[in-house]
Amino acid sequence: MTEVRPSRWGLTGATVPTWQAGTLAPWACDPARSRGRRHPEPEAPTRNAFQRDRDRVIHSTAFRRLVYKTQVFLNHEGDLFRTRLTHSLEVAQLGRSIARALGLHEDLVEAIALAHDLGHTPFGHAGQDALNACLHEDDGPWAAEPRGPNEPHGGFEHNLQSLRVVDELEERYPAFDGLNLCLETREGILKHCSRANAAWLEQREPDGVGARFLRGESPSLEAQLANVADEIAYNAHDIDDGVRSGLLTLEQLEQVELFDHFRRAALAEHPHLRGRRLLYESIRRMLSAQVYDVIDATRRALQQAGVGTLQEVRAHPPLLGFSPAMREASSQLKRFLLVNLYRHPQVMDTTARARQVVADLYRAYCADPARLPAPCRRAGLSLRRQVADYIAGMTDRYAIREHERLTGQRLFG
Repeated sequence: MTEVRPSRWGLTGATVPTWQAGTLAPWACDPARSRGRRHPEPEAPTRNAFQRDRDRVIHSTAFRRLVYKTQVFLNHEGDLFRTRLTHSLEVAQLGRSIARALGLHEDLVEAIALAHDLGHTPFGHAGQDALNACLHEDDGPWAAEPRGPNEPHGGFEHNLQSLRVVDELEERYPAFDGLNLCLETREGILKHCSRANAAWLEQREPDGVGARFLRGESPSLEAQLANVADEIAYNAHDIDDGVRSGLLTLEQLEQVELFDHFRRAALAEHPHLRGRRLLYESIRRMLSAQVYDVIDATRRALQQAGVGTLQEVRAHPPLLGFSPAMREASSQLKRFLLVNLYRHPQVMDTTARARQVVADLYRAYCADPARLPAPCRRAGLSLRRQVADYIAGMTDRYAIREHERLTGQRLFG
């Protein structure tokens, strides 16, 4: 079976092979050969190991909380803006589409995509940055408290926190903490990790999820795909949310070559298009082009690298991604969004208040540990890490209410 791709944005236009639906490529992760779970369990009669991981993520408490966690705009700013939950669903959809064309394991890609943001704090990156600063620059009397044996090194990394959620913080099973996911799913969740934390993970779990960071190895193609699908999704939906909010205009977006190319193509085919229909059609075409680009560029990279097994994929630098032309176009779009949306005065004002909420909550709980709910007090963790875990698990609106209750201040309407 073959298919032909367009030649814009680095796509070759050549006829390239596709994998027959339902079959795995030789470099894909196979659940029958999974490296297993930390706590052995009998196989399920009707689901493979990666399907079980996906289902466990969907039924987790942390996944449900994502519906009230910020992507860019806070939950109270509008009902139709993306949240961490809707973002994760979009990443999963894009990931499955690309995985099917590349012969990768769709269930594994979906499990990683749905779990990749479980460790995000309230208020998006603003909350993460504030919590990281608190843990790094703490000047309270609790700052000298030694790190517990079951906690990572200083600071806050949302990727590592997502792993902590599925490994430790979820409490759903009688025999173990966490969700007991397969190593292949867990390594996809932990897409970035400091060397110090990788060494800590390796000490706790030899040849586990931290090992590849110490060896300089790559994760599976399914993990690489979830990371790329994440980028494709947030670039597209941040355009949509930015225009919906009134902070971006279609006229501004004409500065972005990637978007404007598809805006003009949409108008050439549908001259009557205006407003939101024009926006949606432009984004739809842009998403499709990026998906086809990743498929085509990855096939070429795999062929040029000559890899034929999962082990060879791990030993090779990352192979799944955009063509050089699309990478540059995507980078231009990200630079545009950084300047015109993420650093917009209205967003920056919200960001500053969000940082204050997180920092005030952190210091309030550290100053009076009795305020921490009993289930959040975990043996082997310093007070600071217990507080960080509790705050990271909050939704936007719960953090705002709790901050008002503890400080008497109302920073958000």
